[in-house]
Amino acid sequence: QVQLVESGGGLVQAGDSLRLACAASGRTFSVYRMGWFRRAPGKEREFVAAISWSGGSTYFADSVKGRFTISRDNAKNTVYLQMNSLKPEDTAVYYCAAGPDSGSHYYTGIFYDSWGQGTQVTVSS
Repeated sequence: QVQLVESGGGLVQAGDSLRLACAASGRTFSVYRMGWFRRAPGKEREFVAAISWSGGSTYFADSVKGRFTISRDNAKNTVYLQMNSLKPEDTAVYYCAAGPDSGSHYYTGIFYDSWGQGTQVTVSS
């Protein structure tokens, strides 16, 4: 497993942008898939975005396609989630996750074995 620490959350207005970062330490970061999930109040955790170990493949939930991008810097052991055109429905606690990259199951939380503590994103209307 790896240890993950998210940063970059905050309170913004609708239409604004935020960039979340997730710093990893521990085992070799570069072989892990990385994902972002979120949990809104009263709702279940949902997939947001993921990136393969090489950064060559990315995956997004339909609700964020075209607005969010995910990237990674393996030299810095960090993955980023750039969130543009934020909407009130994006309000949630955002969690970074890591897991061995098998080339599939990027959307499913059970295939990630390390999780961060979460960072709050609040979008006001």
